[in-house]
Amino acid sequence: MPRTSIIVRHLTVAGVLSLAFSACTVTETVKDALVSTKDFLSSTTPGAWFTADGLLKADQKVIAFVAINFENLKQDMARGQGEYLTSLSELFGVPQDRRAAFFSYAQSRYPLTKTGRGGPEELIALLAPAQS
Repeated sequence: MPRTSIIVRHLTVAGVLSLAFSACTVTETVKDALVSTKDFLSSTTPGAWFTADGLLKADQKVIAFVAINFENLKQDMARGQGEYLTSLSELFGVPQDRRAAFFSYAQSRYPLTKTGRGGPEELIALLAPAQS
């Protein structure tokens, strides 16, 4: 059973990554996503990400989504709209009637992504207060 769980986890991560990278057409974007994901995942405990069934835990979905879609999210933040920002608002649980405010807030926080290291953790920290 433990071996099956490990295989399922690896297949889940591989599936998520392959879906994310199938939409990428620029090598630099893929490289940036890999570096961001590697940096972020190396600082966390892999077992904390998955349930016993090998599925991504609900509280880890935002982290995984941001790590994999980091550059696309920053582009959507700059525009104040977009499919990645919409998906993130859904993962955050932002009600439909507050999405426009969330998008405006995200756009106002975009300049802060240009300072410092600016990785996935920082992006989540920048946008998380918008949910309250």
